This record gives sequence, structure tokens and C-alpha cells, in this order.
Amino acid sequence: MSFLEFYLDKNPLISSSDEGEPAATIFGIPFDSTHSYKPGCRFGPDVIRDAFNNIEIFHPELQIDLEAVNIEDLGNTKHTVVATKMLDMVRKITGELVEKNRQLFFLGGEHLITYGTLMSFPKETGFVVFDAHYDLRDEYAETKLSHASYLRRIVEERGSDNILHVGARAFVKEELEFLKENKIKTISDKEIRQGKGPQILKDHVSTFENLYTSFDLDVLDPAFAPGVGNPEGVGITPRELFDMIYSMENNQIKGVDIVELNPTYDNGSTASLAAKIISTLIALNLAKH
Repeated sequence: MSFLEFYLDKNPLISSSDEGEPAATIFGIPFDSTHSYKPGCRFGPDVIRDAFNNIEIFHPELQIDLEAVNIEDLGNTKHTVVATKMLDMVRKITGELVEKNRQLFFLGGEHLITYGTLMSFPKETGFVVFDAHYDLRDEYAETKLSHASYLRRIVEERGSDNILHVGARAFVKEELEFLKENKIKTISDKEIRQGKGPQILKDHVSTFENLYTSFDLDVLDPAFAPGVGNPEGVGITPRELFDMIYSMENNQIKGVDIVELNPTYDNGSTASLAAKIISTLIALNLAKH
């Protein structure tokens, strides 16, 4: 039996054309059991879908109209509050999907899901994460499998050579020490404000054939994206984020996760931005073909 049949609830909500091969495959991971500040991002996947179904998805600058594109939505993973079970389930599903060689989108849920999805991609895949936090603690709330420590687990398992962290502005001393010790490359919040982000990012990803990008929505200033689990003031703007997204237009972005959307605190803008990220990355991928 396929892991897709065993673990997914088969309740797709994104509307799309059913003609032709899917341009992208999406599934949700409604998990937030290690969340510490504002729990509720388990409800993020369906809210992102609802936003996607209600924004315009024609990209005139690329001449791509996603209304005519088959976007495969597999629904959400089965619910669990056990991190090890979630990670095992997600790795099995993602591993099966990676073999189909489609652009994959994972809707969170908390950032711990990335430890499940990314590890199913080839080790040489470049990893770019946009996040207000480094998530490099050894443990948080007495657990090593946490949204605040997922990136440390990835570094311990795979090393840091392929990682670029973008937009951090809130972290503890322990994380900064680990970052420097492991020579993790970064684009700082200050560099983004100075307008240097797109070029630094473009130069970095030019060395990778394939990329995986992770978007923790709290990288954005909460004035623009209030619906997140761990809001941090004085963040980047949506325009700065999308300028950096477009700087990756020449790369094959094989995997994308969007995490930490908390609908309880959102006014609709955070979900709309999440949907726009999905739409833009699918369109950029299609524009290459």
C-alpha cells in the first residue's frame, strides 16, 4: 500500500484544473504540539487553501495563468500529537512524492515539520529558510524535537554546508554560538533592510541545481503578517520577501514549506501572503518550461 493512501485523509480543498499532469503537489501537516507561545497553527493548512482559492493567480509578468494549471492537493496528514510519529509519517509520504519529480508544497503546522520533509530530499539540495528565529536551541521546553530546535537537528544530521538562513532578528546566545561554530551562512535582517538581500541570495543559490525553501511567516513584520505563533516586531516587508523570492527565479525550487500560520490571530493578510508565495513559486517554476 502507498503511504499516500495510508496517511493522508484525501480531502483536497484547493481548486484547480484537472487537465494534464500536475504542475505541483500539495499536502498539509496540521501539527503544532510543541508550540510554546500561541498554539493554533495546526489550523493553518486549510486556511492557506481557502486564501489560495480566493486570490488572483494569473501572473501577467510571466504570462502564467494558474487557473488553467493542474495543482494536485492530497489533503492533510492524519492528526497526531506525537512528534516522532508525525516525522516518520511525513518522511514516508515525502520520500514517495520526491520520486515523482514534481514541485512539492508542504503546509504547516509548526516548523518542526521541516525536519520531516527536507530530510527526504537529496542531501545536495540547497536549503534556504526565511525565519525571524534561528531555531538552533539544543532543546526547548525539555524536548529536542521542537519547533525551536528543528534546524539544529538538521545540522547535526546533515551538516550546514547547504544551509542559508534569511531574516533572523530574535535568538538566544546559545543559538548564535552554534551558528558561528557550524559556519551557517546567513542574510541578516539588517542586510535585507539595506536592499542587499536579493543579490546575496541570488549569488548563494547559483551554486545549487535544486533548492528547498522554507518560509516561516514570522520572518515578516507582524504589521503585515499578524497571524503567526511567535510574532517578533521590526521584521521585513512582503515586498522585501518577494524581491528575494524572485531572485531565485533561475533555480529549480523542488520543495517548499510554509509554516507557523496561526489563523486565530490573523486578519486574512497572513494567509493571503502564504497563498501568494505558493502561487508565485508555481508560476516561476512553470515559466522555466
